Amino acid sequence: MIRNICALAACAILFLASCKQDAKTEAWLDPPDFKLIPADTFYFNSFVDCNMAEAWVGDTFRIFPGKYGEDPLWGNARDLKFASGKNADEAFLSDTAAFTRPLMPLNVPVGTPGLHGAVWFETIYQDTLDRTGKTLYAVYHNENYPSTLPWEEATGQGYKDQNWPQGLKGPSSPAAVCRIGIMKSTDGGRSWVNKGIFIEDYQSRLILKPHNTSNTFAGGVGDPSAVACGDYLYLFYGEYGYPGIYEESTWSSDVEWGGQCISVARIRLSDLENPEGKAQRWNGQGFNAPHDGIGAPIASLQIPLAEGGGPASSPTGGFHWGPSVSWNTYLDCWVMLMGKVTGSSWAGSSIYISFNRNKDLGDGAGSQEWSKPQLLLDKPGYFLWYPSLQPMNTPEDINNRHTCLKLGQRARLFVKNIRPDKSEYKSEHIIEFSKAAR
Repeated sequence: MIRNICALAACAILFLASCKQDAKTEAWLDPPDFKLIPADTFYFNSFVDCNMAEAWVGDTFRIFPGKYGEDPLWGNARDLKFASGKNADEAFLSDTAAFTRPLMPLNVPVGTPGLHGAVWFETIYQDTLDRTGKTLYAVYHNENYPSTLPWEEATGQGYKDQNWPQGLKGPSSPAAVCRIGIMKSTDGGRSWVNKGIFIEDYQSRLILKPHNTSNTFAGGVGDPSAVACGDYLYLFYGEYGYPGIYEESTWSSDVEWGGQCISVARIRLSDLENPEGKAQRWNGQGFNAPHDGIGAPIASLQIPLAEGGGPASSPTGGFHWGPSVSWNTYLDCWVMLMGKVTGSSWAGSSIYISFNRNKDLGDGAGSQEWSKPQLLLDKPGYFLWYPSLQPMNTPEDINNRHTCLKLGQRARLFVKNIRPDKSEYKSEHIIEFSKAAR
């Protein structure tokens, strides 16, 4: 009798646990409602080719777009500048002449440790221990080539200029390899010090000729968006490498697809001062893969093969990329925007949105439980890149110091609109959320 009672009790516990899990899954699969509202067009008057990194420094809203550093393909750049305003609208409407060029670390000679290649700031983490708000950590996207980061036999790092895939400027141009690093400022972004690499992939995972025909990346990790949660900084990023050792004879399109899309890694906030080797990637069960190891992408954000999904090396695309993540105080959940690649050279005319109701991204698989992406905006004839939600000049946004990382019920949608003759970073819509399920 006692044994039977115990068995029934165990069944009841399992049943309740199952119901709890089912309820969580149901809530996850019913994302909030949203609508796009046409609004006055906001043109941004500076070069943008990345997520918008920004922070409130005291009573000043400051944004850090642009590109800096050595680039043998497109030319060396000094376009990474910042603009400031009393609110987000004022900063975004800054005249070109009002942008300030910060003091940046110099590129070091080839073959020596330090900063190589070009960088783009993608996210700013503001150190909460500094009450002045001037201590900032910039998460940057970094691109290199065999000429800027050549192969070193002794270290096993760098890139071999053999069977290298084509880049964006035609058959004679090389594709880049991306990785992600950290810089620090203690004066509100007026000067920066390089702290090192957050995560990266090495030569063995690069996808080369004859399989890589997408005119995008040879591999690597990039286009990140980072949010602080608990003791960690969570990095959502594009995964472009092979999920294993790439060999021409054993390469599989399906295997490559299975390891790509948007992934997540994390690092302790206390390790940002010395980040190299400290980050951990999600490997399908937890944050158990090293910063240079093989992780697993967020499954719910992958486009199934049966629905047109494909690997990053394919000229027909078929993957989401360029995440922009924010915490929404009105919805009490995370919101992610992303682009969709449908052809070579990052072709894709649509922007998608996904939600995650897990406030604690470190609780179990909380960082993985994103809703299936829904179409937010489509503009046939354009390439739509780098979507982001931005605060406005409302009292709510100003009083709560909202940025692209923390927002309320309404926000501006900014997107880079690219046509063959023109490229514009602008906003034409306001997004409004509803707590009701869609």
